[in-house]
Amino acid sequence: MTSPPLIAINGLALTKPRSGLRLDDHYPQAILNAGGTPVAICPLGNSEDLGHLLSHANGLLLTGGDDFDMEHLGRGTTHPKAKPTCSSKQDFDFRLLAKAEQMGLPVLGICYGMQLMGVAHGATLLQHLPEDRPGCQEHSGGCEHGVLTQPRSKLAHCAGIEHLTVISKHHQALEGAPEGWIVSARDSQGLVEAIEDPRKGFMLGVQWHPELSGPEGPNGRILRAFVDAATQHASTQSATTNIQV
Repeated sequence: MTSPPLIAINGLALTKPRSGLRLDDHYPQAILNAGGTPVAICPLGNSEDLGHLLSHANGLLLTGGDDFDMEHLGRGTTHPKAKPTCSSKQDFDFRLLAKAEQMGLPVLGICYGMQLMGVAHGATLLQHLPEDRPGCQEHSGGCEHGVLTQPRSKLAHCAGIEHLTVISKHHQALEGAPEGWIVSARDSQGLVEAIEDPRKGFMLGVQWHPELSGPEGPNGRILRAFVDAATQHASTQSATTNIQV
């Protein structure tokens, strides 16, 4: 019997007065429901440590979190309404994504995780939607709304449906997809809701929170498709190891 794939999950760094790391239980539970084994990782170590850690993982889940410190990134001024994550955690997340991509791991980014994927590859971040997109639908506070998937995209294939009802909790968004990537979902007002890299096996980011919608339906299918991709990656890793031996 094949063992469930190991899914590495980053967490949310807490700043003073509550220093530490938090991982909302919806994320590991969603991975368990989808057939994977979740493993939380701490934002410590260098790139070599990350390579060793990720060599034991079969996929990477980038969770939701706080906002980006744009000044630390050297990409302008951080919006006064932003709640930037601590710089060390932000740096760790970028290194983590880069190492996972280098190793060919399947990656699913959620909310901040999707934005991280876009910003890492040069996409523009809209820092406060009420100002950047006046009149757009409110997406903070766990609101439900619809999104439309791009036909023939990996997201559409995973979800198995064109229109999805999703739960969102954000005030920032990507203006578009990075070069070489595609926008694979938008809301009714054209806001970017998902991006993916069609050149890679499974490199998908969604702006909403599929882990909050339960294991059934299209959001559950997206998570299962991610875990299935991790299972396939694990099989490939095992086959490669056997050949080398």
